[in-house]
Amino acid sequence: MSVRSGSNDQNTQNEVVEEMIDAGCDILCVNLVDRTEPTKIIKMAKENEIPIIFFNRELVREDLKQWDEMYYVGCDAAESGVMQGEMAAETIEENSDIDKNHDGKIQYVVLEGEAGHQDAIIRTDRSVQTILGEGIQMDKVKHQFADWSRSQAESKMTQLIEQFGDSIELILSNNDEMAMGAIEAYQNSEIKEEDRPIIYGIDGLPDALEAVKNGTMQGTIYNDKERQAETIANLSVDLFLGNSLEDYPFTDGSYLLFPYKKVDSTNIEEYLSE
Repeated sequence: MSVRSGSNDQNTQNEVVEEMIDAGCDILCVNLVDRTEPTKIIKMAKENEIPIIFFNRELVREDLKQWDEMYYVGCDAAESGVMQGEMAAETIEENSDIDKNHDGKIQYVVLEGEAGHQDAIIRTDRSVQTILGEGIQMDKVKHQFADWSRSQAESKMTQLIEQFGDSIELILSNNDEMAMGAIEAYQNSEIKEEDRPIIYGIDGLPDALEAVKNGTMQGTIYNDKERQAETIANLSVDLFLGNSLEDYPFTDGSYLLFPYKKVDSTNIEEYLSE
């Protein structure tokens, strides 16, 4: 097995894939840099009859239909956004003190992943729209790109805390790393614990699960990454050996999508024990 980086540049990734094909690889597992630009990789793989398993960044569905030896393993980003919104809405509806200034609106911040990333766009939209769909009025304080990074999120939230003080009531983070950065920013601030916002992430990372347990984070959406990785490995072997794929639960013939799960204080022990 050979692992190579695309260095966050699609042209570089194309060159890396070409080198791997020239070196005689049998299966390609690709986390696309740009989900809208898979054409060259698909063309090279198809010409050399090398199956491709895409993961993490879901390419445009029409592109996955270009050849019957292409697959996608991942989750439905929309589902994670909806679940995050549902969890936040439920907390807000059950606790009127979330609206700290009692203006009838929830002042919120979204910590977004990288610009143009499909999951970031979908998670942000579905999370906010789900809350609004529950009849909760929202007042956007800021949308901040933090590139999925804890340190960037901490830095940007520190700036927002300096600017807005304790007026932020909700933080919706596209992933747990950025949510943890927000928590650290508040822990390093002078904002009292009772005046801090409710915070929701996505992924179910160990640090985030601990934060849910101790109450510094109200919830996360568990992404079964271990099962996805295992599926990618098994699918690669079966494709290489020419084994039957009939036992794989494909959607639309090429998609292997795994469900997210809500995690909050009511079921956190179940996930800490895994």
